[in-house]
Amino acid sequence: MVAHYSATPPTPWSKSLAQPQIHDTAYVHSFANIIGDVCIGAGVVVAPGTSIRADEGHPFFIGEGSRVQDGAVIHGLDQGQVVGDNDRSYSVWIGQRVTLTHMALIHGPAYVGDDCFIGFRSTLFNARIGQGCIIMMHVLIQDVEIPPGKFVPSGSVITTQQQADQLPDVQEADSRFVQHVVGVHESVRSHPHQAEKAVQVSTLRRELEQVYQASGDSADRVNDSDGQVQRMKLSPEVVEQVHQLLTQGYRISTEFADARRYRISSWKTGPSISAGQRSEVIAALERCLDEHSQEYVRMIGVDTGSKRRVAEVMLQRPGDRNGNSAPSQDRRSTSNYSPYQSGQAIASQPSAPVSGDIAEQVRQLLSQGYRIGMEHVDARRFRTGTWKSCAPIQSTRLNEVMAGLEACMADHAGEYVRLIGIDTQSRRRVLETVVQRPGEAPKSVASGGQRSNGASYASAPSASSAGLSREVADQVHQLLSQGYQIGTEHVDARRFRTGTWKSCSPIEATRPNDVIAALNACMVEHAGEYVRMIGIDTRSRRRVAEVMIQRPGDSAPKASASSSSSYTTRSSSSSNSSASRSSSTSVGADVADQVRQLLSQGYRIGMEHVDARRFRTGTWKNCAPVQSTRPDDVMSALSACMAEHQGEYVRLIGIDTKSKKRVAEIMVQRP
Repeated sequence: MVAHYSATPPTPWSKSLAQPQIHDTAYVHSFANIIGDVCIGAGVVVAPGTSIRADEGHPFFIGEGSRVQDGAVIHGLDQGQVVGDNDRSYSVWIGQRVTLTHMALIHGPAYVGDDCFIGFRSTLFNARIGQGCIIMMHVLIQDVEIPPGKFVPSGSVITTQQQADQLPDVQEADSRFVQHVVGVHESVRSHPHQAEKAVQVSTLRRELEQVYQASGDSADRVNDSDGQVQRMKLSPEVVEQVHQLLTQGYRISTEFADARRYRISSWKTGPSISAGQRSEVIAALERCLDEHSQEYVRMIGVDTGSKRRVAEVMLQRPGDRNGNSAPSQDRRSTSNYSPYQSGQAIASQPSAPVSGDIAEQVRQLLSQGYRIGMEHVDARRFRTGTWKSCAPIQSTRLNEVMAGLEACMADHAGEYVRLIGIDTQSRRRVLETVVQRPGEAPKSVASGGQRSNGASYASAPSASSAGLSREVADQVHQLLSQGYQIGTEHVDARRFRTGTWKSCSPIEATRPNDVIAALNACMVEHAGEYVRMIGIDTRSRRRVAEVMIQRPGDSAPKASASSSSSYTTRSSSSSNSSASRSSSTSVGADVADQVRQLLSQGYRIGMEHVDARRFRTGTWKNCAPVQSTRPDDVMSALSACMAEHQGEYVRLIGIDTKSKKRVAEIMVQRP
């Protein structure tokens, strides 16, 4: 066994550290840095450039058959431990047959269960990963527990337990991808002591060349008939996509349509492609492009087992220059053939831009396990609400979903286009957001708004909002479309401080025009007072939204609050960017509104504080408990806690006493 420890930079306490315990059958490269109380099991492979340092937090455990690839880092804080499978405490526990890929960071306290996969540049801190989970690339997981068998998409930021609980399960295609990534490393593991020999390097190089052979075919190839070099009509991205589909066992077919039939989505099937070799499939695709040079042509990926489409990729549009279809600009991917293609620019880059607000909304929906859809409608049908669906998006990758959204916006320029968030389990819509209007640049209607269950009420209204803002009218339309009832409440400035609201006349109407008229009437009747709109779920007899539509002195009503569940996405790990309103003992109006919202929903209020040093480790201490449910008493207790702990961090806690869980963590004071 080859091991090397002297290359690790020494720390003041390095001399007193325990020596690593490495099994005789494990392979540790001489360029790997391992110090401290580290236990490495049988058959473990530690690649060069890794850093496993148990100089602060310790001990570490790496189970049998695990792989630590180049550049991975394992470290731990001096405080905080997890319980391993052997019922002992560890700073970092890595189970059996775990793969830590390049540049992954595991920072204790952390637990990684058996048969897990941690993707490139992903970070785990103060987290517990269940058995059989697949963590993709560039993921941050902090302060949560991931249930066993879950799939975390690339680029996800999982910092609340609610996000972790809504993650999708691992699919068969995900497991195939993991096997593909770790497959080459198995050859190193089977002959660990020969890994540095030239013959082994050559073998691995040949294996890689076999996997990615002919990658340069997408640029130029020789025409056997005349011996001249001919430019391919397919882009390198399409060639790579063909390769991916074929390696996963899918079949390739084509469809074409002229401009007239394209508008009504009446596609014709091209010649069947029965070949399984990439070169033959590419040749067949190019023949189809030549045969239908002035028509729309798209490639279809087909799963013959389940008899369904797994990919639809636009290869050509009328007007494309012959011999260079440039699908990277004109192609759209309407569904994803592989749930792990997050990092590739497989989808297009259409001309219609999408704002950062929309991208953030899409990211939020995908991280919560929702699916994305799109609908479009012209100006005439918009008045009647007759929307048509765009091509479905099966992908759960942000890049591909955004590309599909941009493609829909480009295909239906001059029309209304809205984004749909879909809960596939309950078969309901959680979001409807208009992202494009005729004559306007694409934008997010609900930009920066708060969300309810990952959704934001922001669909297009079908009635004039009169005194109401467009955002409020959009929310009215959205609530009614989901079957909710609308109510209103009002209160004067004095009673507003105590949260004593009075109901306006009940609204029995279900048409947006009638509801908006009733809202305007209530606002006129109670001018100079606070007025808020209530979304009511009549089945469960609960409020789903509370929106402030009028304040004393407002020149025009506006939406200033959102759904009653908008606090559930906050966590301690994200409190740095949450509602920190004041560093003094005075409590801002926003915090007061949040306290009032939590109390109105039946939650209890608590407070925690921590100094700057312990803030880094998340070691919070409780303030005096608050037993009152009156807003004034709670606000007084909050101000007292802030005054008592001036110069420290103070956060507000919303507690659901029935389920015994936190529903809100809001930073109210910083040093």
